[in-house]
Amino acid sequence: MLQFDAATATSQGARRYQEDAAGIFPGARPVASMLAVLADGMGGHAGGATASRLVCERFIAHFTSVDGPVVGRLGGALDAANAAIAQTVSENTSLSGMGSTLIGASFGPEGLEWVSVGDSPLYLFRRAEIALLNEDHSLAPALDQLAAEGKITEAAARNDPRRHMLRSAVTGEELDLVDLSRKALALDDGDYVILASDGIHTLDEAEIARIVAGYASAGPQAVADALIRAALELKEPHQDNVTIIAVRPTSAASEGDGR
Repeated sequence: MLQFDAATATSQGARRYQEDAAGIFPGARPVASMLAVLADGMGGHAGGATASRLVCERFIAHFTSVDGPVVGRLGGALDAANAAIAQTVSENTSLSGMGSTLIGASFGPEGLEWVSVGDSPLYLFRRAEIALLNEDHSLAPALDQLAAEGKITEAAARNDPRRHMLRSAVTGEELDLVDLSRKALALDDGDYVILASDGIHTLDEAEIARIVAGYASAGPQAVADALIRAALELKEPHQDNVTIIAVRPTSAASEGDGR
């Protein structure tokens, strides 16, 4: 039977304020089941920080207070987080326009299930390779598709100022796009699951895989710290906030062996 351990790391990057938030439930680890939530806020200093914190808190509170199939709890928690944004904006109009991305990832005996809105990536690292699990709700995939079809150049797609515009976010309005996993993804001892804000895109996927592989045996905190450190070492002048949750499944036997 698998158990799950996790750690978080975050940096403000080159920004003047932090709009990311993250949460893991329960706090004591390793555990047989776990919920990890990451949110990247938008709406300026007050709005973005408020939105991401509120989304994480309300998502965790709802998910952990209801029973039933995980997929239904994930969807219900997303709706609760979205409703919390709507209520907060209605009570304080100065926060109008605030919103957040969201990844909610549930880990349990069946594996990994998730819901996501926005462009915060959810990665699976397995056997030295990395794969993006969730949908990207920014304009980046559409621009990359235009480049693949030869309608624009790869450089134009990569440098388009609209690239990071969101097609869907948790804003208190109707959700345009939601990525909800259809069934649990079985996990193995030796895998890592990485939740991240889009500040991680300073690193390409090959570099992310190399870093996870290099620090995997040292545990989730070492992996999360190394990813943040690598992004900052590139000294990108417009480095966005970057937040990481690294989750490691391990078998009970390997946990007992001190791995």
